[in-house]
Amino acid sequence: MTDLEGLKVVFVAGFGPIVRDPQASQAFYVRALGLPLEARPEDPDYFHGETLDGVRHFALWPLASAAQSCFGSAEWAHDVPIPQAWIEFDVEDVRAASEVLKKRGYTLLVDTRTEPWGQTVTRLLSPEGLLVGLTYTPWLRK
Repeated sequence: MTDLEGLKVVFVAGFGPIVRDPQASQAFYVRALGLPLEARPEDPDYFHGETLDGVRHFALWPLASAAQSCFGSAEWAHDVPIPQAWIEFDVEDVRAASEVLKKRGYTLLVDTRTEPWGQTVTRLLSPEGLLVGLTYTPWLRK
């Protein structure tokens, strides 16, 4: 992937939020999103998994661009915490996934919108403040 003076990044090995409230995060990622994560026996609040397919897109997303995607403005909404990172999960059906999250009480910032570039997105903040996207991204599908 990259080779800079002996440093060669091959792939993104992992990504995950630093959680302050393990129960809220487990409720969101494991129960609401259904991610195949398991607790470590030696640390029951550390949930992990290696069966979910890897990262297909890594980007440094400017806050102004994220704000445009969520609110239609280059300014982040003042009443919504500013996210420190973003993650997207491609799902089979964005609309159905959005309905599940709404029924479970999550507030969606974007609800099942098709972007001009063809990606369908729903966006919300996780309990840790990550900007989470549930997406259908045709060009990343095999």
